[in-house]
Amino acid sequence: MNAHESLPGADAGVLIIGGGLVGASLAIALDAAGIAATLVETAAPRADAQPSYDERNLALARASVNGLESIGVWRHAAAAATPIRHIHVSRAGEFGSTRIDADRHGVDVLGWTLPARELGAALLRRLGECTRLTRLAPATLVELEPLAAGWRAQIRTAEGLRGIDASLLVGADGTESLVRAQLGIDADRHDYRQTLFVCTVTPERSHANRAWERFADDGPVAMLPLAERRCGLVLTVANEAADAVAALDDGAFIELAQRRFGWRLGRLSRPGKRHPYAIRRVAAQRLTAPRAVLVGNAAQSVHPIGAQGFNLGLRDALTLAELVADAAANAADPGAADLLERYAARRAPDRRGTMAMSHALVQLACLPQPWLAPLRSLALLACDRLPLLQHGLARRGMGFRGQPPRAVLERLP
Repeated sequence: MNAHESLPGADAGVLIIGGGLVGASLAIALDAAGIAATLVETAAPRADAQPSYDERNLALARASVNGLESIGVWRHAAAAATPIRHIHVSRAGEFGSTRIDADRHGVDVLGWTLPARELGAALLRRLGECTRLTRLAPATLVELEPLAAGWRAQIRTAEGLRGIDASLLVGADGTESLVRAQLGIDADRHDYRQTLFVCTVTPERSHANRAWERFADDGPVAMLPLAERRCGLVLTVANEAADAVAALDDGAFIELAQRRFGWRLGRLSRPGKRHPYAIRRVAAQRLTAPRAVLVGNAAQSVHPIGAQGFNLGLRDALTLAELVADAAANAADPGAADLLERYAARRAPDRRGTMAMSHALVQLACLPQPWLAPLRSLALLACDRLPLLQHGLARRGMGFRGQPPRAVLERLP
């Protein structure tokens, strides 16, 4: 399509396609900074209608909670969150382990566990407080048309087709991003051939605010602390076993979980409803196009090992909001090429490092080769015993990697 010389019709300024956890966070951050924006979301504005506000239990890094506090979301979510003060990492059948304790690193809490549905409800409450935000939901993107000074999006709403012009287009529409496709940005894909099952369980012993990550040949298992002595179980299985695991009754599923996780929390019982998720790595080959940018899963979907997905996407959103707010303070163009170049440069070390870490953990920590066992154990012991190595690991785990957005730095250790 040929570019037009003007921007007639409704002008959104910043147009965000996708109102999941990251898209909603970006909209709120922009509103908090005094920036007008339009948010387009396919789901109705209810927590039970939004696919990303699901039954997963999110491990929120310390930096993420700092950021959510700074944009006014955390006050709506804090009551449902459980602090993580200790982390234990090990591999089944091997002797090495790494323990990270909050007090060892001069902080009270490393992070928090929060059900995604609770975070979604908190985001919706905060969205309701926004004064500069236009929300279209349910609404879907139909087509993008390039303009000389931005993009025209054809949006289908209950009232019919509506054209919206924007000087900055943001794709926050998930792993199979339509924005990414229409911008002509290719993505690198890797199928881990694994399926993740998430549910809650009740352990015999108190979790004592400890999160567990346990590697095995079949994939990682995580246990996250929750309220009322419950834990959030994350169990990874090979795709070829997924249907059989989904068909297990509660007793057989708990037996499998017990065998995979071990007995550090005593006997597990009372599994909640199970939800399977296929695991893929999808990484956009570039983050920007003229007057357009990708954030969250539209930019990168990572393996859930290490629980970095939403944390990484939130740092995308807060960095972009910071740069757009700085541009507005100087009466500059939020869609200018130099701003988008700065965004891509700012995000590159965090994005590259986090994706590399999650991929390497799966490839190395979960491979069955026996000759790797002593090397893995020595690596875990080194992370446990060497202060500089442990501090770097803890800092990155808390979300302080690269050049973090200012919004997360209030309590930087």
